Amino acid sequence: MKRTSPRLAVVVKGWPRLSETFIAQELVALEEKGHNLEIWSLRFPTDKKRHPLHNRLKAPVRYLPEYLHEEPLRVAKGVLRNLPKRGFWTALGVWWKDLMRDKTRNRLRRFGQACVLAAEMPDDTGSLYAHFMHTPASVTRYAAIMRGMRWGVSAHAKDIWTSPEWEKREKLSYRDHGATFLATCTRFGAEHLRELADMPDRVELIYHGLDLGRFPLPPERQVKEGTLELLSVGRLVEKKGFDNLIEALAKLPTDLDWRWTHIGGGGLGDTLKARAAELGLQDRIVWRGACDQPDVIAALRDADIFVLPSRIASDGDRDGLPNVLMEAASQKLCILSTPVSAIPEFITSGEHGILSDDAPAALAASILTLAQNPAQRLEYAEAAYARLTDHFLMAPGIDALDRRLKTLTDE
Repeated sequence: MKRTSPRLAVVVKGWPRLSETFIAQELVALEEKGHNLEIWSLRFPTDKKRHPLHNRLKAPVRYLPEYLHEEPLRVAKGVLRNLPKRGFWTALGVWWKDLMRDKTRNRLRRFGQACVLAAEMPDDTGSLYAHFMHTPASVTRYAAIMRGMRWGVSAHAKDIWTSPEWEKREKLSYRDHGATFLATCTRFGAEHLRELADMPDRVELIYHGLDLGRFPLPPERQVKEGTLELLSVGRLVEKKGFDNLIEALAKLPTDLDWRWTHIGGGGLGDTLKARAAELGLQDRIVWRGACDQPDVIAALRDADIFVLPSRIASDGDRDGLPNVLMEAASQKLCILSTPVSAIPEFITSGEHGILSDDAPAALAASILTLAQNPAQRLEYAEAAYARLTDHFLMAPGIDALDRRLKTLTDE
């Protein structure tokens, strides 16, 4: 029998987002475990499509003012409703201290959104939980102080590596009204955050894992002749390294028959397409744009090699452990990636796939090696599937997160 719990306000950057299936997967699982969720989104959706997974979530979704000037009356009401509360003045002091170190419009927006959140949360809300340690956690922290509630947060990748150290320390500090717990999805990130926490046991490594119930059984793959089908799924942003991959594709032997399919949106699309055209690759590349989960799964099943050339971006941003690698493994697709961040926590190079240097020449050499050794590709894919099913399924992480969320309402 499912247990009933107090309402949990879940603060996210945007809902729904095609690139954040790991959040949707988690929230659906928590809801099925009995959590009474209400989603508070800082932004309106920009994706035109939705995954079927998004439709499984029953929780109501509320949108905070994305820009304060667009809903001035709502923001003013939020401030006025909180003014009589002692917590408002405490939160104001915490925010002012933050503003003095981060004098940005975004910091102003965070406090306004927090006022609306604190004012509009139903009375039966017991606690708050944020996804991402930067902006969503700031809004959550300020609102939690106003309402005198505990809060928790899940940290992932960009939010860890691009946030200033002072902010991470204070969000992990009991003295500074920090989170009751922080869950993070990589050992690499957990070790870093434990070094900053006043109580390291506040930080727990909780892998997202994969819910194999959302995926078909993998196809029976065999060595095949014909065009080598390369596939990448990921946003067209610097940290994904697709610019290096395009340069690598240009270095492949002219007699190698290959085609690369890319799935995902992102701001570098026009730049990368133009570069591919300059290199004469346009006839071998298929740009599919953002796709929903069924289309992604179909592409994974049709491909021969999954390529994700992740790297550290110029601003320090980097991947954590991309769920799409586990999704590729679920369909027994050979993986070529790079040893960035937590990727080696899932893929051991030479055992579960290949982790290459992200330089174009190295990527090209790795693609050629896999192209010339189809039987080896099948062995890597089988090993990665076993790794996934033995150590990276969703259920253990959901159980651990469930235990942590209970601490938010425990007296």
